[in-house]
Amino acid sequence: MRLDGREEILEWEGRWLTLAGLAALAGVALIVASAFVISAVGGEGDAELLRSVEEHSSSVTLSSLLQAAGFVFLAVPLVVLFRAAAARSDRVRYQLIGLVVAAPLFLSVSAVFSAVATNEAASDFVAGKIEPGITAKAATEDCRSEEDDLGAEEFGEEFGGGSPAAALKQCSVTKVADETAADAIGEASTRGLATGFGLGGRLGLAIALLYSSLWAMRTGLLTRFWGSLGMALGVAALLLRVEFTTIFFLYLAFLMLGKVPGGRPPAWAAGEAIPWPTPGEKAASELEPADPEGPAAAEGGESTGNGGERRKRKQRD
Repeated sequence: MRLDGREEILEWEGRWLTLAGLAALAGVALIVASAFVISAVGGEGDAELLRSVEEHSSSVTLSSLLQAAGFVFLAVPLVVLFRAAAARSDRVRYQLIGLVVAAPLFLSVSAVFSAVATNEAASDFVAGKIEPGITAKAATEDCRSEEDDLGAEEFGEEFGGGSPAAALKQCSVTKVADETAADAIGEASTRGLATGFGLGGRLGLAIALLYSSLWAMRTGLLTRFWGSLGMALGVAALLLRVEFTTIFFLYLAFLMLGKVPGGRPPAWAAGEAIPWPTPGEKAASELEPADPEGPAAAEGGESTGNGGERRKRKQRD
């Protein structure tokens, strides 16, 4: 339900702003922590990656749970920002509140399904349950083509630094293993759900951030800089990585807690929209003189400028 009336707006925001700020801080902290937890997992190819996952499966699970919880927390400040903007402008499409709520929750579900799929793929790959997706003969032919492209010396350094025959064999083994690991990742039972929820969450978050930041800026809840950055990070959530949005949510945390330099923009305390002046309006106000007529003219008195001095001197002559 859209908030109506200044008193209702201020009362609702008084109850939710601090809570939303704390939720934003918690969400950012959990997502950053999830990245540290999973930092031990890695590898140059899919095969090395799955072996590392199998070795650190508990870290993968914990990281996904931290990330999922983080996205749930981030839903709170995003909803508060959207409702605050909608309360200050009837032009905001309030029907999008469902998307604002659902987008972070979809990302949360995707994080859990992704961890389940990755752990399943690693377990099946290490246990040898996946049939190779390429034969050793085909892999060797691919490696010979790669050797011709790179040159024997560079090819040998990349695959063990031994004799050409040993490097060719190592390349073939690595290629078969990586193809098998890729098949294991693609065939994991929850991979489709993880991909679907992830794509829906990324698209939803991009739209939610773009729209909420735009109207928060137009109603004076966000400065032009942070409103523009919020929109840009919405695009980054779709095209690059969702984690980039934590920069914006960290700012929202301090904004809603009233800890930003200079305090919140005036529109928060006013309970109504106070749009920022356009660059042209701002320049015009700076160029406009404070009193174009001058105090003497305002009082109907005579000018005491140089012209007045010359006129009096002429009369005396």
